[in-house]
Amino acid sequence: MKAVVVKEFGNYHNAVMEQCPTPEPGDWDVLVDTVNMGVNFPDLLMIAGRHPVRPPLPFTPGMEFAGVVSAVGKEVKEFHVGDRVAGEVDYGAYAEQVVVDAENCYRIPDEMTFEHAAALGLVYQTAHFALSDRAHMSSGERVLINGAAGGVGLAAVQLVKALGATAIAGVRSEEQANVVKVAGADHVVDLAAENLRDSLREQIMALTNDHGADVILDPVGGDVFDASLRALAWSGRLVVVGFASGKVPTVDANYLLLRNISVIGLQWRQYRLREPDWVRRIQNDMYALYQKGRLTPQVMHAVPLGQFDTALEALEAGRVHGKMVLSSRDAD
Repeated sequence: MKAVVVKEFGNYHNAVMEQCPTPEPGDWDVLVDTVNMGVNFPDLLMIAGRHPVRPPLPFTPGMEFAGVVSAVGKEVKEFHVGDRVAGEVDYGAYAEQVVVDAENCYRIPDEMTFEHAAALGLVYQTAHFALSDRAHMSSGERVLINGAAGGVGLAAVQLVKALGATAIAGVRSEEQANVVKVAGADHVVDLAAENLRDSLREQIMALTNDHGADVILDPVGGDVFDASLRALAWSGRLVVVGFASGKVPTVDANYLLLRNISVIGLQWRQYRLREPDWVRRIQNDMYALYQKGRLTPQVMHAVPLGQFDTALEALEAGRVHGKMVLSSRDAD
């Protein structure tokens, strides 16, 4: 099989496509012939050696995929050869074949394309757990989603709407504003406005009749995080998802006390490792929303596996709205 191989941590342009042995599934594993693979920001961090998970070299990056089961371990009962599935791994998905623990493999609906299956995984699970478990979002609440045109952001916009709350999308350009409106955002605020510390709060208060945002989902960090704290409603909750800006903010605990607000962390991988049954229930709930037309992954491009660096370059430069996926059917 062909796979992307990282031989040293650093620039993703140094990774190469190579012919590799077909992986062997263990007793509790599933072997999948991939069709599409999701491209995610953590892939960049892992290749650079800056991700909490630091694989032994050489390794194949990639955390999510969709395809067809080609073999199962002897203890696996719920999957069979020929099943259409999606799955998640710590790394290894940028390949024509992937071994995945059956716990982290999901049978996809018949009407779902492989592209959508590869995109309706990590970012949607991240957004769902951030909103439902960490923030305990309720129907009718006002939710600000920063970086709303990105993968997690667009997933969150759709989920906020599907779960009955008001989606306020934070973007930095007119192009991004158009993307989030198509995804169903109720309102749009400008994260590129001058004096963001005051202007974001003013925009949110104007949209919420001086109430503020009940929930804020922030994958950006930096100045956007700092401004977002000031836009929270009384007893509001801000969920930290990542730091796409490259700047990890700090929090004045006294401000949390005075405003009665919460800052909460979200680490998606721990759910997959600690609570795989919970993840499966959430994934199946989202598949049901997909079948009802209430979730539709926004796949910007499907790129041949051999052009993985093109996809990563676009992601690094912030040119991806929604998701990019790789295609093993066009590996070269």
